[in-house]
Amino acid sequence: MTLQVTAPPFSVIAEAGASAQPSIDTGTTAWMLVSTALVLLMVPGLAMFYGGLVRTKNVLGTMMHSFAAMAIIGVLWVAVGYAISFGDSVSLGGSGSLGGSVGGIFGWDSSKVLLAGIDQTIMEGGIPEYVFAMFQGKFAIITPALIAGAFAERVRFLGYCVFIALWSLLIYNPLAHIIWGGGFLTGDAIDFAGGTVIHISAGVAGLVAALYLGARRGFPRVAMHPNNLVMTMMGAGLLWVGWFGFNAGSSVESGLKTAQALTATQAAAAAGALGWMIIEGWRHGKATSLGLVSGILAGLVAVTPAAGDVLPVGAMALGLMASAACYGAIAVKNRLGYDDTLDVFGIHGVGGIVGALGLTAFLRDVPEGGVWAQFAHQVTGVLVAGSASAIGTLVLLVLVERTVGLRLEERGELAGMDHSMHGEHGYGLLNPN
Repeated sequence: MTLQVTAPPFSVIAEAGASAQPSIDTGTTAWMLVSTALVLLMVPGLAMFYGGLVRTKNVLGTMMHSFAAMAIIGVLWVAVGYAISFGDSVSLGGSGSLGGSVGGIFGWDSSKVLLAGIDQTIMEGGIPEYVFAMFQGKFAIITPALIAGAFAERVRFLGYCVFIALWSLLIYNPLAHIIWGGGFLTGDAIDFAGGTVIHISAGVAGLVAALYLGARRGFPRVAMHPNNLVMTMMGAGLLWVGWFGFNAGSSVESGLKTAQALTATQAAAAAGALGWMIIEGWRHGKATSLGLVSGILAGLVAVTPAAGDVLPVGAMALGLMASAACYGAIAVKNRLGYDDTLDVFGIHGVGGIVGALGLTAFLRDVPEGGVWAQFAHQVTGVLVAGSASAIGTLVLLVLVERTVGLRLEERGELAGMDHSMHGEHGYGLLNPN
């Protein structure tokens, strides 16, 4: 986020009618409303992207993972998620907060529970706090939905729902507070729109889940081709469009910073796509549709933490770096043989790390303390997000597996999630495969 603050974020707010009430900036409010809708558009875009990549018998079950996140996390965010992420930083014990005055690892503000206390509040930037809360809520929705790609085609729906609810509350919300909401890395680690909070945490969680749950039955002996690459390309297009709200909306203004972030986003996505096509052309003599959309995502993920802080040339460099790194990560995965079904770690985890660390080489302005000091902050952010997600995810996987169950039994997996979990068929086929 561009407004690096101590807890609570955007602290200068006022209730309607108060003497210090900021006036509503209608231009910024309108842009933030559009950005909120664009980020929400990314969720069905992700559903289409993932849905096209799985086998026919799992297309609906896979898309349900994204849409279920809209429902479950949408409710949890209003109930307590916003209060934890953007409430006052809670001290970890004794006098003062962790590090003295920089906050702890999670926040809490009872007035934000069920959003009951923000009905009349206007934030310092001139937008109703409701708008900011709903914008951030879309980030909370899409993050656990990203994880689902790593264990696609082999999880029980109930177990998945319980897992993402717990993961959002216990991992995502605290990370959002640490990086953005007044926690101990707020103002230090640069994460403009979620490269660390969203992509690294989701990528690492996906890797842990894929390793813990094991491969799909028959993998890699049985051919498991995508059922609809046309839908995958359409989903990638929606993700690209939505990413402008994702990144440019994170300026929380309608001005120069917004334009800078939007331009960087476009440049990185294009460079990532071009880079992947060049790599495929060099190695295989042809470019593929799946490679093209993978490059788009790699570029978008890499520029997410950097969008407001790098020039277009830096954004293109990050896009090219990410396409090469993600391509290599997927090649390593194939060699090692583990089943990260839709390459969540290879794209989101690796791309997020490239962006979070690589941005220090392309910063528009040299930060206080110098580039190497900033690099150290970035490394800290990556390590905090990665370790918290890895440990927390493993604990939750064990808990869910031993209670409601997570791994789909053999009969249900062979029949497909659409039939065994939902009693439906995505394309009306009697014998989907």
